[in-house]
Amino acid sequence: MDGVPEPHTGWTFLTNHARVLAAIADNHSARIRDIAAHCRLTERAVQKIIADLEQDGYLSHTREGRTNTYRIDPGKVLRHPAEAGLGVTVASLLSLLVQDEAGRTPAAGERPHATA
Repeated sequence: MDGVPEPHTGWTFLTNHARVLAAIADNHSARIRDIAAHCRLTERAVQKIIADLEQDGYLSHTREGRTNTYRIDPGKVLRHPAEAGLGVTVASLLSLLVQDEAGRTPAAGERPHATA
């Protein structure tokens, strides 16, 4: 079925929450549909993740017509006790992920990311 992500088995280095946050950092007005496609998640999963991130203060949004514009709190400390004790912030995490994305060649059928 078109538009449904392929299932993934096994573990990964990044959580889906980190992937969604990085996708939003890349495009603050991205549609949930686009975030889901980029992260290879369902739209419902992305909606839940965004709600989690908003509830804990990592993310907020404003409605502009039919579009949401997201704002990430870059100074928010990561919530795992191992990182929280070190004061690792969302900005630190995103800077690592953005560096990775900047040097990555898009996969077949994937659009290159705009940089601003």
